[in-house]
Amino acid sequence: AAQGELTILASGSPAAFAKARPALDAMAAKLYELGDAAGQGAAFKMINQLLAGVHIAAASEAMAFAARQGLDIRKVYEVITASAGNSWMFENRMPHVLDGDYTPRSAVEIFVKDLGIIQDMARTARFPVPVSAAALQMFLMTSAAGMGRDDDASVARMYAQVTGVKLPGDK
Repeated sequence: AAQGELTILASGSPAAFAKARPALDAMAAKLYELGDAAGQGAAFKMINQLLAGVHIAAASEAMAFAARQGLDIRKVYEVITASAGNSWMFENRMPHVLDGDYTPRSAVEIFVKDLGIIQDMARTARFPVPVSAAALQMFLMTSAAGMGRDDDASVARMYAQVTGVKLPGDK
């Protein structure tokens, strides 16, 4: 926010946007005005978080499975980031796994919260979200194992612990 690099998803009346414009422009590199209805910006954010959480869980599963297969996970990273299986989260989070560095940049607990909100929203809408439910369980398991405040790439460590796989930085 201090550097003006946020992406802001917001909704509100044109008058509210006009009043808030100086502050929003100071904080945001990208501002998405998403309609008048209260909560629209939050709903857009939760769709993003659904995908982000699922991508981290899937990337973590893939890297741990690659390690179990005896593959060089640095080479897996190189191949996947140049292939159709890549995602922004894979490309951004899996270097943490490769370096064995789980210093929090975005904590596991954030996805416990956000994927929980998604489950609540979906239940209210009577809309099935089984893939995000599975991702939530992986984040919950990671948190329950004492890694809640660690980087969200720690889901890979959970897979490694459960399966006996060694990842960089493991003792």
